[in-house]
Amino acid sequence: MPIRPLSTEKFLVNVPLFRELPGADIQRIAAKTAVIDAPRGTVLLRRGDACRGIHVIVFGRIALTLQSPQGGEKVVELMGPGQSFGEALIFIEAPYLISAEALDDAKLLHVARESILAEIDRDPRFARRMLAGLSRRLHQLMIDVESYTLCSGTQRVIGYLLRDCTENHTDNAMVTTLHAAKGVIASRLNLTQEHFSRILHQLMEAGLIEVSRRDIHIPDIRRLRAHEGK
Repeated sequence: MPIRPLSTEKFLVNVPLFRELPGADIQRIAAKTAVIDAPRGTVLLRRGDACRGIHVIVFGRIALTLQSPQGGEKVVELMGPGQSFGEALIFIEAPYLISAEALDDAKLLHVARESILAEIDRDPRFARRMLAGLSRRLHQLMIDVESYTLCSGTQRVIGYLLRDCTENHTDNAMVTTLHAAKGVIASRLNLTQEHFSRILHQLMEAGLIEVSRRDIHIPDIRRLRAHEGK
């Protein structure tokens, strides 16, 4: 069966940032939006590159990383479908401090900076949605800093495993999937890969999780969560 071409307008209208815009506005933005096919391993941008718009992920997972002059790498964020990056730099016209790489085959939309700024001038509600998105990103950054400085490695791993478990989760068991290699996730949690694997093994020995390749079965969410402080 042939693959249908991506409808930029139809995808943009379902992205939270653009969801409430009228059809005519979506059409204007889509007209200046490029579709990017990024096979696994593609480097989408590097530190020092100019920001010419925002990237919106259609499918695939993207790692945002910091790199040291010595070649060391730190994953600062793992992003998936519907998420975007580059918003803050649109306003300060600064180069990227991070690099972005496709962890698997991905497709993205690149929305031109001019389109974003024109829409902000045209619709204050759009500006408020951008501010809300940036505020959520800043809030998550503060949570990350708190986790790195005040939480043990075990607490960080458990928090990651329970990342999709909300207050509305009614079941006391769940399955979560590691959507990236252990080394990438470990870097995101500010751990070495060896430390991350050791913590998973300890949680398995304690009967708190069961591991099947990338799937992590959590038989008792409350018990795992209670283990965080130990």
